[in-house]
Order: sequence, then C-alpha cells, then structure tokens
Amino acid sequence: MMSSILTQNHFDLFSLPQRYVLERVELDARYRELQRTVHPDRYASASDQERRISMQQATQINEAYEVLKDPLKRGRYLLELRGHAIEDQQSFQQDPAFLMQQMELRETLAEIREQDDPLQALDRLTQTVRSQYEALESGLVQALDGGAEIEQAVTLVLRMQFFKRLQEEVQELEADLEDELY
Repeated sequence: MMSSILTQNHFDLFSLPQRYVLERVELDARYRELQRTVHPDRYASASDQERRISMQQATQINEAYEVLKDPLKRGRYLLELRGHAIEDQQSFQQDPAFLMQQMELRETLAEIREQDDPLQALDRLTQTVRSQYEALESGLVQALDGGAEIEQAVTLVLRMQFFKRLQEEVQELEADLEDELY
C-alpha cells in the first residue's frame, strides 16, 4: 500500500467514486483512516526511506482531502481528470447577461462603504453571492454527474471561481468595516 498511494488519483486514494457529489462524513472518516496508516509516528523506528515515503503519503493525503472537500476544487479536479484542465487566469467567452451581473455585483461591492448601514448592505450582498454560488454548484452536480456537455461544466466552474473570489473580497471588506466600526 505504501507506494501505491503516491500514484492514485484523489478519488481512488479515498476509495470514492469519481463523482461530484460525495458524502462528507465518508470523506472525513476515510481521511482519518488514511492518516492513521501513514502517520510519521508509526514509522519512527523505520528506515529513512520509509519515513520519507510516509511523509510524502501524508502530504498527498492532505492535498487530496483539501481538493475533495472543497466544491470548486473538486469540480476543477474532476474536469482535469476528464481532460479539461482549467488554468487559474483562464477567461472564457461569457454571455452578456453574466458579464452584466459581474459588473453590477462589483459596483455594489464598491459602493458598500457609502451606504447608510454598510454592514447590512454587505449582508445582503453576501446572501446574493452565496445563493448564486449555490445555484452554480447545483448546476455543476447536473453537469458532472448527470452527463451534460463538458463545456457546460467548464463554464459553471469558471463562474464559480468568479463568485468564490467575490466571496473572499466581501469577507475582506466585512473585516475592514468591523475593524473601523468597533
């Protein structure tokens, strides 16, 4: 088992089917089980090579877990396994309605500080961004597990990336506002 871990894809490593939908409880349990089997403490009296392999395996298990537990990373990884790697800076031909929505959301974010109650306005924006992200995630379930066109899944992942970045910017602004107000 020791060296085979290093050559498995993340789903095989965790003995999970290559699907977008997965049971988080099962993933967490499998993660703990795998970590126990390769934990460096188990190899304290082993050779240098065995300890090094144990560390490499623990690292791979951690990386695989981080990918599989995150909806966006899991979607990107599944697309990669299916031959459609998405570059971080990749842009795509977006429909005008989505471009308009992006501009409006960015404008709303830029104007938050000018609102009478900036935190309440930010909360409304947070809800909007979260619901849009969840809708895209639901679409990705259909696209990746339901046999839709792979291009549709690529488009959904790219849109999810936009909303993920926007979520991060919203959280940063929220922290700044709370620091300023309290």
